[in-house]
Amino acid sequence: MSPKVLFVDDDPNILAAYQRQLRKHYRIDTALAGDRGLDAVAKTGPYAVIVTDLKMPGMNGIQFLSRVREMSPDTVRIMLTGFAELQTAIDAVNEGNIFRFLTKPCPPDILSRALDSGIEQYRLITAERELLEKTLRGSIKVLTQILSLLNPEAFGRASRLSRYVREIGAVMKFPGIWQLETAALLSQIGFILLPEEALKKIYHGQQLTPEETQLLEMHPFITADLLKNIPRLEKIARIIAYQEKRFDGSGIPKDAVHREEIPLGARVLKVALDFDTLQTAGESKGRAIAQLKQRPGWYDPTVLSALEAVAWIEGKFQVRVIPLRELQDNMILDDDVWTATGTLLIAKGQEVNQLIRRRLHDFAENVGVKEPLQVLVPLR
Repeated sequence: MSPKVLFVDDDPNILAAYQRQLRKHYRIDTALAGDRGLDAVAKTGPYAVIVTDLKMPGMNGIQFLSRVREMSPDTVRIMLTGFAELQTAIDAVNEGNIFRFLTKPCPPDILSRALDSGIEQYRLITAERELLEKTLRGSIKVLTQILSLLNPEAFGRASRLSRYVREIGAVMKFPGIWQLETAALLSQIGFILLPEEALKKIYHGQQLTPEETQLLEMHPFITADLLKNIPRLEKIARIIAYQEKRFDGSGIPKDAVHREEIPLGARVLKVALDFDTLQTAGESKGRAIAQLKQRPGWYDPTVLSALEAVAWIEGKFQVRVIPLRELQDNMILDDDVWTATGTLLIAKGQEVNQLIRRRLHDFAENVGVKEPLQVLVPLR
C-alpha cells in the first residue's frame, strides 16, 4: 500500500482541488487548518508527506510543521504559500525543518515531483531506521548469547534483573522501559573478565578479597565503554556505568553525581541488583526489602517504594517439577540446570524461550541433562 499524504489548508475549495488532482496517484487526506491537521497526525498517521499552507488562522504553517516534527519526526514536510518572502522561507526551514518550500499557485507537475521526492525521502528515512533497529537488536542478542555461553550464572542474574526492573518500571510508569530492560540484560557483560571463584562469591553474597573487589568495581565501566560505541546505546551505557552508584553520591563511580543527577535507570537497576544479591544469598523477599530499607542514603526512596509495590513474580507463578520434554516458552527456570557431567548449563531465573529449549535438547541428546527440571509456570 502506498504511503499517505496529508494536505492542510484553511480553504476547503483548495483542499478539494488537491483531492481531484492527485487522488489517482496518491493516498490523500485533508485537514481544514492546523489544529485539525494535528488531530489527523495523531489519529490516522503516520504520513509520509505533509503539505501545508503558510497563512492560516490560529496556527500558521510554520508553527504547525514544528509541532508535526515533534509528533512524527520521520514525516517529510512541505510548505505551500503565496507569500514568497525570503525571511518567511528562512523561518520555515529553520523552525519547521522543511523539505521543500513551494509557491502558490503551484503547477501540478511541480507539486507531483515534490511529493514523489518527499515520499522517496520518507522511505529512505524509515528504511535507515529499520536497518538501525535490526542492527541494534542483533547486537544486543549477540552480546547476551555470548554472556549465556561464557557465564551462565551472570546471564541468569541478568535475566532476573530484567524482570525485576520491568516490574518496577511498570509501577513507576518509567519512560522508555526498553532502555531499562536492555540495561539490565547487558549489565553483567563485564563479569566475563572476572575469575570464576570471584563470581561465585559475588552471586552468593560472600566476602571478596581486595583484588576481587577492585575487579568488581571495574565491571560497570568495562561494559559501558563497550556499549557507548554502539549507536543508540549511549543512554544505556550511562545507566550501566552508574548501576552501583548510591543515591547519596557514594559508591562508584567516585564523582560528584548524586540524587536525581544519577540516571533514573541506574537508580532502578541499583535497587534490583542489591535485592537480587540478597535473594540469591538466601533471604526471603520480605527480609531482603527490610535490609534495603536499613541502608540510609543508598537508594532512591521512590524506587524502593516501587519495589515494595511490585506484584512479586513468584506470586504470579506456580512451582512445578517437569521432564525436559514438557518445557515450554514463558516458563521460568526455578533452579539451575546441569549437564549429566556436572557442568552448569543454565542458571536459575531465566525465562524459557525457543533458543533455550533448543540448547537444552541439544545437550540432552549429546551430553545428557539432569532431570527433572524445576520451573515456575505462569498462573492464568
